[in-house]
Amino acid sequence: MKAGISSETDILKKVIVHTPGSEVSLVNPSKKEDLLFDDIIFENDARIEHLDMLKLFQTAMPSGGEIIEILDLALHCFQAEDVRHQFIEMMIKELADENIHPIEKDLKKLDAETLLQFVVEGSIPPSRHFDLNPAPNLLFTRDLAAVVGNNIIISKAAKKARAREFLLMETIVMHHPLFNELKKNAIHTSPQQSIEGGDVIVVSENIVMIGMSERTSFSGLMGVAEQLLDSGISHVLAVDIPKQRSSMHLDTIFTFADHDECVVFPPAIEEKTDNVVHLHSVNGSVHAKKKTSLKATLEELTEKEFTFIKCGGADRINQFREQWTDGANVFALAPGVIVGYERNTRTFEALADHGYTHMDQFSFIEKFSDKPFNQQVEGKIAISFQGHELCRGRGGARCMTLPVLREKDQ
Repeated sequence: MKAGISSETDILKKVIVHTPGSEVSLVNPSKKEDLLFDDIIFENDARIEHLDMLKLFQTAMPSGGEIIEILDLALHCFQAEDVRHQFIEMMIKELADENIHPIEKDLKKLDAETLLQFVVEGSIPPSRHFDLNPAPNLLFTRDLAAVVGNNIIISKAAKKARAREFLLMETIVMHHPLFNELKKNAIHTSPQQSIEGGDVIVVSENIVMIGMSERTSFSGLMGVAEQLLDSGISHVLAVDIPKQRSSMHLDTIFTFADHDECVVFPPAIEEKTDNVVHLHSVNGSVHAKKKTSLKATLEELTEKEFTFIKCGGADRINQFREQWTDGANVFALAPGVIVGYERNTRTFEALADHGYTHMDQFSFIEKFSDKPFNQQVEGKIAISFQGHELCRGRGGARCMTLPVLREKDQ
């Protein structure tokens, strides 16, 4: 199966997602912070919002495009008993503090569907005699891996709350035919490092950005950067970002809308200096050079002018409010065709000021339901979709998507 990503904005052909299920309803409010949530999510509305978002994707994607549920991939892998047993052993080792070992034999007797239910929900109904926390963050598939060219970075969770999800993704990469080619070029980190997919942004075939955030450690960044440079990537830009909840990943403050246009949170991107390090390889050794600004560095390496569009517009309070509700976390379906939460009205106004036609999800679906969508004909479009429950999880459209195949403009 074909897979590969050489740009954040090439035409989307395959993407991995997870529509929220019962795991979000199992979040006890007293434990929500431990599970990395600021609020609890109402499952029914969150499912509707997510499925509506996927309808929008289907409308915009070309013929043959695939939206893939991550649990379908996992279930395929779990059909093999040896894969199930290997996963269980990995889980016991990774989560030593959870004391899963006493039920190892019981877990190995489970069929594929029941084991997967245990992994996602943390227990097996109706008895639920053994309880782990649920895995509500599976909604945010972006963090679990990152396809860069013909390589795949297998992420390593910074927080134990997400460890089962990351092990699940590693199992999928190693055993599902979708990744037969990419797994030959898998990039791993050591057990003591962390890196999450929300911090990895593919600028072009030769340039990758990696955020050093609260979720991606310095050693994790450097280890992955070195392997990317060895694989043929020419430049890695390490971007130091605030280590705080509101900017947990680079893509919460910076995303691509078009090849040379980005939506940014000004206080953490435009107004920061000396926070970018350019990494490149010279005779097999990694060389590092501090750069003054991200924009200037991108323009230097790509030899083209970049436009930074302000999340929240020009007003300072709106910038902070809309970054908090993922205004800077847009997702490109094609060059200049992006989606984001409708509540970020000032961000959509700023996009309109830069030549984007603003459409809501329902108007877009109605217009293109009976004819193929062609970005080259339609021009730049910013599509808003409803996400009042989804945004409670602190992640936007990019966070909820793991692209595995994009293709150049046709």
